[in-house]
Amino acid sequence: MRLWIGLHLPRLPLEVFSPSWSADAGTAVLEQEVVLAASALARQAGVTPGMRRGGALMMAPQVQLHERAPEQEAQALHAVAMAMLQFTPQVAEGEEATLLLDVGASLRLFGGIRRLCALVRASLATLGFTGVLAVAPTARGAWLLARGGGGRSLTIERMVRRLHGLPATLLPPARPYQAWLEGIGCLSVGDVANLPRPGLQRRCGRELLDMLDAAHGQAAEMFCWIEAPATFGAKLELFDRVENTDLLLAGARRLLQQLTGWLNVRQLAVERVTLLLEHERGRVARPPTAVEIVLAEAVWHDEHLVRLLKERLAKLVLDAPVIGLVLEAPQVKPMAPLSDSLFPEPGGSQEDRQRLFELLAARLGADNVLQAAPQADYRPEHANAWLPVQEKLPPARVVAQLPPGGLPRPAWLLPKPIALLVRDHRPFYGSPLRMVSSAERIEAGWWSDTQTRDYFIAQGEDNAYYWVYRERLPGADEETEQRWYLHGLFG
Repeated sequence: MRLWIGLHLPRLPLEVFSPSWSADAGTAVLEQEVVLAASALARQAGVTPGMRRGGALMMAPQVQLHERAPEQEAQALHAVAMAMLQFTPQVAEGEEATLLLDVGASLRLFGGIRRLCALVRASLATLGFTGVLAVAPTARGAWLLARGGGGRSLTIERMVRRLHGLPATLLPPARPYQAWLEGIGCLSVGDVANLPRPGLQRRCGRELLDMLDAAHGQAAEMFCWIEAPATFGAKLELFDRVENTDLLLAGARRLLQQLTGWLNVRQLAVERVTLLLEHERGRVARPPTAVEIVLAEAVWHDEHLVRLLKERLAKLVLDAPVIGLVLEAPQVKPMAPLSDSLFPEPGGSQEDRQRLFELLAARLGADNVLQAAPQADYRPEHANAWLPVQEKLPPARVVAQLPPGGLPRPAWLLPKPIALLVRDHRPFYGSPLRMVSSAERIEAGWWSDTQTRDYFIAQGEDNAYYWVYRERLPGADEETEQRWYLHGLFG
């Protein structure tokens, strides 16, 4: 089933200068000294499209006036197109700030056209823009419906009925002939389509007929699809000096939407992202502040990255106001295929656990969330090594095996052995300790930290079990008082 989404951004010039997540005291955009678009506050103050600069300043001196910047508008439209790539790899740019999305192959993946349209609107809102959505079986039909106010028409017949009710001036080739069409009573697209084709072609040219045929599905449509670059980098200029990290997170979400689209269309997953907070330039220039997120498990959606950035930015102390954001993805890898297991793991997938660890590390600090990294060493202090959960474990090595019949190891190993008192030739820890196992001798570390110890399992009067050792000193005889240490606790 071929289905298209037309996405028209009617307020793009205004929103380029007045994003929805920033404070707006009233903004208007000028084109050739005439108001092209005005915000809600500016309209309340009396500024309307079509008003000249002098009239706008007279009505509302406090309203901010900006000259239209086609380059910034093109950058904003490109940012929206990059975000839309997460829904379909076939995105084309249409006339008059409109994007066309071929979503026929994406319906099943996203749960149908209603759900897909809701996701497109949510992504657009995250980017800080407003748009008009239309759905139609043809690209030109979706474009016309989007320019005419939006709506969904899933069949050719219903689409044709809706198209024929739209104003004829929505057809760009018909606008130069508006006076002639009004003179003969052709006010709608349907009126123009019902005119004799030979006469309409002689009067208005072939381009108008081609557009009508494409809209009705009677002619092939050719598109130049938007291509994602080989590497990702997105920049956002802030409209004021920002010192609130909440506003920075809102801006970062806009950049993450573009990253999500880029990852999906390139079939990649990101392992490391860097958010650069740009500060003042010129004489007081200072290097940008880098916020780096390292992921133990590569992802290609933005929800987890948003949570991690929120935790990192909440703890960040800004040394200077921020005027711009730059998001980079320096480390990516091919997207992993979906799991082919019939029954999912009851306790959650490996990716779910890794995301939980990353969130804890962002909130508590990387040094407080550790993972076991056992080493091939008989010495307990060296065999039980721990690394931050975000670090990659070294290549697997053979871990020192316990000897046959060896003693069990305790659940809790103390960071540093505790010297014990000796009373009546017995170690003492709250109460006299009684040895309940034979000795296990460990002699290792002659190359760095020599250890010669006899380990025992000891029991106290409270029936708790301890892992203790007796240090064997070189040259000591049986009459020498021996030193005892507590090294571990059994559960």
